[in-house]
Amino acid sequence: MSDSPNANAKWSKYKIEGDELVRADSCPTCGPGVFLGVHSNRKTCGKCGFTASNE
Repeated sequence: MSDSPNANAKWSKYKIEGDELVRADSCPTCGPGVFLGVHSNRKTCGKCGFTASNE
């Protein structure tokens, strides 16, 4: 195992900016809690296969 924190862990998909909680993009098909994987030219859902372009 690695000594560094896991960059893909669920807690890394959230951050606090000021007084607001900011979440990573969720899959519109699967709903909240299922995050989209970010690639260079698209965002994809590993659960259902939904794909959106990064525009």
